Amino acid sequence: MNQSGLHTLDYIVFAFYLIIIALYGYWIYKKKTNKSDTASGFFLAEGSLTFWAIGASLIASNISAEHFIGMSGSGFAIGLAISSYEWMAAAALIVVAIFFLPVYLKNNIYTMPQFLRQRYNRGVATTMAVFWLLLYVFVNLTSIIYLGALALEVTAGINFTAAVIALSLFAVIITIGGMKVIGYTDVIQVIVLIVGGLLTTYLALDLVAKQFGNSSVLGAFSTLTKQADSHFHMVIKEDNPYYKDLPGLSVIIGAMWINNLAYWGCNQYIIQRTLGADLNTARKGILFAAFLKLLVPLIVVIPGIAAYVLHQNGMFQKEMVDAAGIVKPDRAYPVLLDLLPSGLKGVAFAALTAAIVASLAGKANSISTIFTLDIYKLYFNPKASEKHLIRVGRAAVWIAMLIAALIAPQLRVLEQAYQFIQEYSSFITPGVLAIFVFGMFWKRATANAALITALLTIPLSTLFKFWIPEVPFLNRMGFVFLVLCVVMIAVSLLTPRKETTEEMRIALPSFSLSRSFVIGATIICGILVALYSVFW
Repeated sequence: MNQSGLHTLDYIVFAFYLIIIALYGYWIYKKKTNKSDTASGFFLAEGSLTFWAIGASLIASNISAEHFIGMSGSGFAIGLAISSYEWMAAAALIVVAIFFLPVYLKNNIYTMPQFLRQRYNRGVATTMAVFWLLLYVFVNLTSIIYLGALALEVTAGINFTAAVIALSLFAVIITIGGMKVIGYTDVIQVIVLIVGGLLTTYLALDLVAKQFGNSSVLGAFSTLTKQADSHFHMVIKEDNPYYKDLPGLSVIIGAMWINNLAYWGCNQYIIQRTLGADLNTARKGILFAAFLKLLVPLIVVIPGIAAYVLHQNGMFQKEMVDAAGIVKPDRAYPVLLDLLPSGLKGVAFAALTAAIVASLAGKANSISTIFTLDIYKLYFNPKASEKHLIRVGRAAVWIAMLIAALIAPQLRVLEQAYQFIQEYSSFITPGVLAIFVFGMFWKRATANAALITALLTIPLSTLFKFWIPEVPFLNRMGFVFLVLCVVMIAVSLLTPRKETTEEMRIALPSFSLSRSFVIGATIICGILVALYSVFW
């Protein structure tokens, strides 16, 4: 197969996507000018989204190159088991909607550092703000840019460096318009990425059907399960070489919950979409996002498994290897994308770009928000005007994107970038979840305990990584979480809680549920039980 790149019709389709996003974003920006002139309007969008917009924005911000490229690559290498990150996320979203969200809304929380200042003190909030900034810039932004540029390089033949620059600039242009522009354009982005993703899945299954003489796409799926039976088990056994990435039952009843609850419930980048709505609307939005999460493996994992089967049967022999002849799983999705017919390839290419840019913009906005409101304003210029804060926020976007773009090429040495993201994000995850859960549900938890927990999370995670490197990182994250919980409890009990003007207790709300939410959550849980039962 020759890499043909994009054709004229593809460029026309892609240009149409860019024009629609640009015009719609500009219209939103001009329409909301009076609100975007304030720092709260620019950074937080004042939370005016409907439930379907909240759900769509959550997914658009979450799904990015690490899904289309990284998770598809893991599908090629590992199989359906990587879907646990998506399907267990759906279950975690329900927990967040029931327990976390009411606490935030009851206490008028709009940023995660604000919660920490209100519940503990400024020191805890600032420490975690610094951790978040480091994680967002050096792990998340960097990996998204790398994977996105890799996709552009393999699919369209665009120079890797040029792709890095183009993606970074596109994301910056959207981000400097403020959270309103990001939130509303996310709705279009998620439609584009789902449609484009389904096209690629159909192509992959159609290729399998032709390769094995099937008469239908559904028959092709059955062929996949037969040709790659080892790739259709959700619970990986210890003798599997990828057990270190997905350690058996830990993905269902273990540390995967820590990973997902911290990401969906304590992450400024994600949760801020829900914080301006009323509880009923916000819960419906999260439930809608949970339904969409069930579909993600169909869009990104199945194509990866299809590419694996086709590769095992003689296809993509040159395209899937690097210059040294080593198979690179992260090339699976771009290789499939290149096989789409002219026009449809443009749609799929737009979907991939939409996922990358939406995620970059949301992450950059969170970096800008945390740095400007929780560090710059508090410590450097408390009397800064609204316009000055917006200028600082925009400058932070440019600087963060520049740093990430410079580091991104260094990730070429990775075999599976998705696992890189998950492992190094896990260095901060245990401490984040411990601090938030105890802060919400245990009044005795003190600021001293939270600060010590925050300071210990990265050193402990690093120690465990080098002390017991053979243990899967999810299990190590679980061990660190348990240690930090003990630290949190012990220090809290040993340190008298002193009420100060800075330190306030968080009021607990009612956790009652509407009938429609209960029905929706039950349906999602039922689907999850069925999926794990079939593919155990």
